[in-house]
Amino acid sequence: MEQINFGQVAKSYAKAREDIPASLMESLFIRGISFDGKKVADIGCGTGALTRKMSMRKADVIGLDPSNELLQQALTLNVSKNYKIPYVQGTAENTGLQESQFDMVTVMRAWHWFDREQAIHEIKRILKAKGLLLVIDSGFLAGPLVVDKTFDVISKYVTGGLKPAGTKAESKQRINGFPTEWFGEWQKNGFELRDFYKLNYSVSYTTETWVEKVESLSWLAGLEEKARANALVELANSLPDTDQFVIPHECNVSILRMLD
Repeated sequence: MEQINFGQVAKSYAKAREDIPASLMESLFIRGISFDGKKVADIGCGTGALTRKMSMRKADVIGLDPSNELLQQALTLNVSKNYKIPYVQGTAENTGLQESQFDMVTVMRAWHWFDREQAIHEIKRILKAKGLLLVIDSGFLAGPLVVDKTFDVISKYVTGGLKPAGTKAESKQRINGFPTEWFGEWQKNGFELRDFYKLNYSVSYTTETWVEKVESLSWLAGLEEKARANALVELANSLPDTDQFVIPHECNVSILRMLD
């Protein structure tokens, strides 16, 4: 599977991926998921948006990502936002973390980039007995004029069409955005699905912040620099002349518990 180098858009990624809704953490809390005092590994952490949310709730959390550029942005945000979260370079398939040390593993907007069988094996290795795995995804929804115009512009620059990211492109059927085969894989490998739900929320953007959001998407992050720059200029010029627009989003959550 082709891997996207998000490191080349690390600064835009750091700004654009802060849009985790407050309702996510609230929804986990009412389902009995507390981060207070828990040892957590956030795999595919990117620039640390979810990692910081859990640290705010007193988790003993470490962020892990294969991209050194994204981790450098996370460390910069540690300084500017007064965090002391450790970040390490590694992959979901080979974290380099100690065995049976973590109460919880979280994965947000990244499961579709993993070799899933290897990642599950590695996550089971680092989790404590009966540990939790939270797999979370989120993104904007089609429909608004701004989104339609965005698709029209970037489709000119992306060969092969605007396919879903990573292994989602291979899936024939999805439930709340998750490929149906993922559920069978989790069950086969000893994870019990404890809860599965979605949250709807909206995010407000200016033209500048929306362009940064689009630059961080896999469709454009995978382009050569010149093509990406041209696409972003064309996008900015095509957007409605308004101070702000509101884009609906959806967040999907799977809560799994390791059985053995």
